[in-house]
Amino acid sequence: MDVVKKSKQEMPTIDCCLVTIETKDGEFGFDTASAIGVEPQVEEQEAVKLVVKGILRAQKPQETTITGTQIVLTDNVFNPELVQILQGGTIKYDEDDETKIVGYTPPVIGSADKGKIFKLNAYSAQYDTSGQIVKYEKITYPNCKGVPVAFGAEDGVFRASEYTINSAPAKGEAPYDINYVEALPALT
Repeated sequence: MDVVKKSKQEMPTIDCCLVTIETKDGEFGFDTASAIGVEPQVEEQEAVKLVVKGILRAQKPQETTITGTQIVLTDNVFNPELVQILQGGTIKYDEDDETKIVGYTPPVIGSADKGKIFKLNAYSAQYDTSGQIVKYEKITYPNCKGVPVAFGAEDGVFRASEYTINSAPAKGEAPYDINYVEALPALT
């Protein structure tokens, strides 16, 4: 009888608990995201097959090279600070209360203001059989850049904006990194 080793640990994760954005100016977090869709970006070299008189004589298999990751972040509220990081622009503050945001203006057409390069950290919860959170999975995507955003509206429906983010690792860098942490960072 063949013996097959069982995986050392199975890690069931659920929910989009927290998303943080790390720029050179610091880390910014928000807990209003409800979904993160992730799709690897790849370049493919097609297979080359040598078929002579209907018989396969040799073949070079298809090769797939990962070039980055496209992330679609669904957020349930409008967050001007996040949008400013993703696409640039200017946040307008109240003249009397500098903590109160009164508007946002995106970059003008043809502007060199394209937002910031950042790391995106996505946290999901890991539960045990008793229904208790035992730790969190943290996936970090490097060298992220947002694409311009647009907003729609519908009667009787809260807007859930979708933000597209492209991540491209540097030479020698992985497309993402997974770590397990005991607690979420505190939002202040």
